[in-house]
Amino acid sequence: MQTPGRVKVVDLLKSKELGKVFTVKGWVRTKRGNKNVVFIALNDGSTINNLQLVANPADFDEEILKLVTTGACLKAVGKLVESQGSGQPVELQIELLELYGTADSESYPLQKKGHTLEFLREIAHLRPRTNTFGAVLRIRHAMAFAIHDYFNSHGFVYLHTPVITASDAEGAGAMFQVTTLDMNKPPRTQNGEIDYQQDFFGKHTSLTVSGQLEGELAALALSEIYTFGPTFRAENSNTPRHLAEFWMIEPEMAFYEIEENMDLAEDFIKSLVKYALDNCADDLKFLNDMWDKELIARLQAVVNTRFVRLDYTEGVDILMKSGEKFEFPVSWGADLQAEHERYLVEKHFKKPVIMTNYPKEIKAFYMKQNEDGKTVRAMDVLFPKIGEIIGGSQREENYDKLRARIDELNIPMKDLWWYIDTRRFGTAPHSGFGLGFERLLLFVTGMANIRDVIPFPRTPKNAEF
Repeated sequence: MQTPGRVKVVDLLKSKELGKVFTVKGWVRTKRGNKNVVFIALNDGSTINNLQLVANPADFDEEILKLVTTGACLKAVGKLVESQGSGQPVELQIELLELYGTADSESYPLQKKGHTLEFLREIAHLRPRTNTFGAVLRIRHAMAFAIHDYFNSHGFVYLHTPVITASDAEGAGAMFQVTTLDMNKPPRTQNGEIDYQQDFFGKHTSLTVSGQLEGELAALALSEIYTFGPTFRAENSNTPRHLAEFWMIEPEMAFYEIEENMDLAEDFIKSLVKYALDNCADDLKFLNDMWDKELIARLQAVVNTRFVRLDYTEGVDILMKSGEKFEFPVSWGADLQAEHERYLVEKHFKKPVIMTNYPKEIKAFYMKQNEDGKTVRAMDVLFPKIGEIIGGSQREENYDKLRARIDELNIPMKDLWWYIDTRRFGTAPHSGFGLGFERLLLFVTGMANIRDVIPFPRTPKNAEF
């Protein structure tokens, strides 16, 4: 029997071609029925919704139907008809059934519903087959597409910055080393230190924590660029907010000062949230109903709200006068914690906040200093449930000020000579920011743990899948 080509479930559920024969392929979510009729819920990952297959047991080999269990993969050919039951507009009355792969009902770990997210992290190779992770991964794809679409439509150039670097953009020091040396017996210098001149790159290199510094180089030639790629931190942190491998979006813009930087950040993130609302409605509704009853309302509020612009000093004053008992004390000069940021966003202003003009001592060396000599033109976008979701600044374009700050912090010039060189030749005001992709996805999906918004999380002692 010659069968028509495969149609995805998402398209078939929208089809008006009743009476036409279609082919579908996918994985069985459930099977139920009796000796007169069998109902199979099929899903191929194209949508949160299942397609109901209806089979007359008399038309099929009994042994084949026994092998159609939760998790099995099959091909079905049949006629599309209006559904007789509630829950779906159409169903497929199948005439041909071909089994691609069985799933033993005794050992298949997704046989039952109601698994905890902790359990699903232990079987990350199978969790994309669940409704929750299918929804999260489709939203992740949609957000990646929306990011490229936004920047392309605004005239930005997509720049591929290196994954392997000899510099530390943040000065954090927690980086994964890249080497081809035999670490059981590495070559040594005369003073006993590892001789990295004999390494592949001739120097100590690591996986990048940020593409920002290289991004600035290109922005000072192309005006507006953005990077979007994997970044790495070797911090031994086992919190719901940290990963060792994560993705960052980092635009850098020549001729932007801090106000334009804040305007772009606000417009950008509102655009992404609106894209999710417009294009991921079914998945968002599922996540809203299943995990976070306020998700969709929170997303809509962000799109329709003007973000507060708040000076750090004023923010600290609000926190100190709040009467709240914070775990971490608040004082001017302290780096704000997530509890402080969330208080400002969720309780005081009840809307997203862009905080600016932080003390220079708690911010990176490259941020432009204000005239007061104490603060820098930094800006952090603070969101409900997340805290900081975007961090950025106007960059210091003055050679002498940047050089003095680097010397003040004892950062080796041998690692950054190329970076400050751009301040010697045609320097210009410029700004940029970084958006952690997984932080964005936490907000858009309503998930509580960052390990649940990336397909295969990399965390301390965890690189199994």
